[in-house]
This record gives sequence, structure tokens and C-alpha cells, in this order.
Amino acid sequence: MDEQDCRILDALQNNFPLSERPYEIIAQRLQIPCDELWDRTRKLISEGVVRRIGASLDSHKLGFCSTLAAINCQADVIEQAAKIIGQFPEVTHSYLRNDNFNIWFTLIAIDEERIECILEQIRTSLSLEPSQILNLPMKRLFKLNARFKVVH
Repeated sequence: MDEQDCRILDALQNNFPLSERPYEIIAQRLQIPCDELWDRTRKLISEGVVRRIGASLDSHKLGFCSTLAAINCQADVIEQAAKIIGQFPEVTHSYLRNDNFNIWFTLIAIDEERIECILEQIRTSLSLEPSQILNLPMKRLFKLNARFKVVH
């Protein structure tokens, strides 16, 4: 990565324009051709430097409920469990952990009832006991505003 890539990363993280053509605006701000911005951005994505570019909405302000959940499943059904959990569009993230509760995931749904319904479907699909699934709804919000400063 060179100095220009660092400037692009900064621009992509801060004040991303809400526009029909946001890359043109960013290119103007950086005083570089839009094609160069686009090529460099695609390269940063393909190299894994940038993993995702997209909006991050506050689900609670939109009236949704969320929870952190976990299941305790046998090692031989982890892949099946991951497929079942991943089939729900309300699941935003899932992680494999080396612990008794070995699959952790977050759910954002229209209400608590929908969250409970999804967790029950997961539990019954995997033949889990109620004690093998955790529902840990948010009590207090801690939101990180992670911005990464690249030093070249």
C-alpha cells in the first residue's frame, strides 16, 4: 500500500457521500481520476484490506430488537448447525468458538417474538435441549465507532 491507498482508505471510512455516484465525489475530494479510485478500491478489496463497504444502520432506532445467541452442539453437527443458523436473514454474524457454547450469532428481528421463534426453530432443528441454547438480549448498548488510521 502506498500513500494514495492510505488516503483512499481514510476517505472510504469517513464522510462517505450519500449520492448516486459517491466514487466520483470521493475522487474529486482526493483529486484523482475516478477510474484510479475504483481500481485501487477493487484491489484493496481483493487483497482483503477492505472487507466490506456498506451502510451500518442503527437497528434499534429503526424499531428492531437484537440479541446475541449461542448454541452448544456436538462437533459432528457444527456444519449442519451453521447451515441452519445461516438460513435466517435475521442472522447478521456467526462465529465458531472453542467452548461448550461453540456457535455464537447475532440476530436482528422485528420483535422479541420473532427472535424467540427463530431460536426455537434452530433448537428443534438440531434436537437441542433448552439448556443448550442461549438468548442474551442487549441490556445496554456499547457501540464502537471503529475507524482505522493507516500509516504508510
